[in-house]
Amino acid sequence: MVFGRGKKSKAEQPEPAGTEADTATPDAGEGIAAKGDLRLAKGPWDIDEIEDRDGYVDLGALLIAPAEGLQLRLEVEEATQRVVAVTMDLAGSSLQLQAFAAPRSEGLWDEIREQIGQSVASQGGETEEVAGAFGTELVAKLPAEGTDGSRGYRAARFMGVDGPRWFLRGVLGGAAALEKDAAEGLEELFRQVVVVRGESPMPPRELLQLRLPKDATSAGTPAAPTGAAQDGPVQRPERGPEITQIG
Repeated sequence: MVFGRGKKSKAEQPEPAGTEADTATPDAGEGIAAKGDLRLAKGPWDIDEIEDRDGYVDLGALLIAPAEGLQLRLEVEEATQRVVAVTMDLAGSSLQLQAFAAPRSEGLWDEIREQIGQSVASQGGETEEVAGAFGTELVAKLPAEGTDGSRGYRAARFMGVDGPRWFLRGVLGGAAALEKDAAEGLEELFRQVVVVRGESPMPPRELLQLRLPKDATSAGTPAAPTGAAQDGPVQRPERGPEITQIG
């Protein structure tokens, strides 16, 4: 597994929803409990649901399981230099990950999915809700122009998982956005992601803090963790088209 760094001009995250407390009504709690049963059967996981952190790449709010051929890119916001997302590149496709604070008993995915659809429609694109490996997912297509001037579209598949006081969003790009076989490897890695919410009070939808691994070298390039596959020198893969803004 190898590491690289990318840049973002603006943090891409759900629109702020004020500073409401991590509370919800009992009815909302029943809904997220059912979704929690699905998550507990497949992942992703909460830090309290694993025995220890050994063998994971520790990025602060997210723990990533290493895999052969996997490349990780930390997306950095230029204005603040904070890490706002991690992108997993595997076999020509990508999976961007972001984790957010959420109310204690109320999920965010239904509302965020609706906002993504509205944003895509405003850009002349279209979305379709599909039944996926992690419940209801959203496939988005936006008009795009090829390098030769031809007209087409770029696609992204949005996955959302509501956990205990956190929400994890994954965005599949490349062939994995539309092709089931191409998505299998990244879906399996998504199942193995561990979210570290922390105990500090946070408003819903606030981005959980990501960081470079603690064993990062002085040059800013993290060393691969024990057990990670070594694929040669660190690379910075080209970023493919991503649709992650929802407001």
